[in-house]
Amino acid sequence: MARTTFITPEAVTLEGFQAILQPTKFGYALSAIFDEDMVSKLEHDRTESLKWAESKLKNPKRSVLKPEPWEEVAENKYKAKFSWNDENRPPVVDTEGTPITDERTPLYSGSKVKLAFYQKPYILKDQTTYGTSLKLVGIQVVVAHGSAGVDTGDLGANDVAEMFGKTDGFKVSDPNVQPSEDTDDF
Repeated sequence: MARTTFITPEAVTLEGFQAILQPTKFGYALSAIFDEDMVSKLEHDRTESLKWAESKLKNPKRSVLKPEPWEEVAENKYKAKFSWNDENRPPVVDTEGTPITDERTPLYSGSKVKLAFYQKPYILKDQTTYGTSLKLVGIQVVVAHGSAGVDTGDLGANDVAEMFGKTDGFKVSDPNVQPSEDTDDF
């Protein structure tokens, strides 16, 4: 089964809790909003991935399929969730391809990033529960908006920088952190 790497053509918005550069006690996490085009590509890929998983099930008639690793949150807007640990941290780079290593880099909800990732089929130890998960390959920060955020994985920082190319926006050498628009005065 060939692995397809998906790259968001435009920056996507991070949504909700983010633990990109600094892990919580549960590890690292990233949630982003995708459009209908990306999800239709993922759904096609999921069909192929599930065929592979179904061929490995102990008893396909009693199997349990887990939901997609994304959910619709508004019309044509889908929230996708990623998680990882130290062993498979994806590289995080700025818009010039410079690796981001400062754990204090602000990457909260509202930040804009480009993502490279793939969809991986899985079968749980019970040999009846199966599904797919999304695995990050790399992250390019376009607009930093908040606080938290880096990753590294099986591609090096230079490989991820090459994958995304250069674009206008966030640079480690010249941060342009933007204030949140939803400031509540109490």
